[in-house]
Amino acid sequence: MVNALPSGSGEFRRVLWTGLYSQVVLMTIPVGGDIGEEVHTVDQALTFTSGKAKATVAGEEKDVGAGDLVIVPAGTQHQFVNTGPTPLILYTIYSPAEHNPTTVHKTKEEGDELEEAGKDEAPEWSQKSKKQNKDAGLV
Repeated sequence: MVNALPSGSGEFRRVLWTGLYSQVVLMTIPVGGDIGEEVHTVDQALTFTSGKAKATVAGEEKDVGAGDLVIVPAGTQHQFVNTGPTPLILYTIYSPAEHNPTTVHKTKEEGDELEEAGKDEAPEWSQKSKKQNKDAGLV
């Protein structure tokens, strides 16, 4: 399957695709905004398509921008702050999924609220082993 990737979105977070073992999410961080300091139980790879940011991963700070790739292993504290004059646009791949497959958060605040309320959870099948998914007929 090949699709043209959107070059931007008016939403903070939009899940584009969720598979058995990974998930693709488009994020748009407004000028002066941030992703939020966080730690995931899943691996994450972020590819920046436009804008500039200060990336902090495991306490190490670096400037990132269009064309950069940042890997965040599971259990690693991280934060990305938009330091540029335009929205920061990036794609992130979670492995396994981190969000509900239909997630669309218009703002960071909305996303935080839904996550804290347990309303933006990854599908149960995305957290199972290959054997469990094979036994269930999903692989």
